[in-house]
Amino acid sequence: MTEEERIADEFGQAVNMTAKELESWLATDESKSVGQKDDGGESTGHESGRRIVELLHAKKSSLTEQDYAHMRKVVGYIHRHLAQRPSGDVRETRWRYSLMNWGHDPLK
Repeated sequence: MTEEERIADEFGQAVNMTAKELESWLATDESKSVGQKDDGGESTGHESGRRIVELLHAKKSSLTEQDYAHMRKVVGYIHRHLAQRPSGDVRETRWRYSLMNWGHDPLK
């Protein structure tokens, strides 16, 4: 297995939302309400979510080094964030909303 195949495989396991689900989620107020924002604009996670949608639609043969680098970043973020799961019902938490911006719904 090549490094790119390994990264794509990890990305496919970490990102459990479809492109359509993620696009719909990114359009919600909840999605836009979480994450670190530079200059009051779009949050890092929201911007990443849009990039993830593009990656999910892309053909493997068209993926670039930057695409694989972003996939690595997404996998790392999701794994780190999952380790910080709060106790109790997480359905309507900023923790879940943030993860969903990165393409992972912990309730799936």
